[in-house]
Amino acid sequence: MAKNVLGSVLQVCSLDPTTGFTRNGCCETGPEDTGSHTVCAQVTEEFLAFSYSRGNDLSTPRPEFGFEGLRPGDRWCLCAARWQEAADAGLAPPVILEATHERALEIISLADLKYHALR
Repeated sequence: MAKNVLGSVLQVCSLDPTTGFTRNGCCETGPEDTGSHTVCAQVTEEFLAFSYSRGNDLSTPRPEFGFEGLRPGDRWCLCAARWQEAADAGLAPPVILEATHERALEIISLADLKYHALR
């Protein structure tokens, strides 16, 4: 059973839109997930613009992939390195700790995640 950054059972991040590397709603990960989609975040307009500026358009619908596009307030499993990059730029979206996979700690400190925890 997957664990979150707090050491308890990993919770669902979002089922609407359905997120996760395996699209099961959880930020589960495995060897195929080279991007480490482990951070459950509530995306903001600023983060979506930042991601777009880095070449990852998360806002535009891509129906051919069953992707409706994200809007501010949606929860999504983000790549840990991209979240850290956004944090370094002062644009990190809030994190849902209970739904963030423990593997995120390989890239991001627990202190940083807690600082940006959704309240």
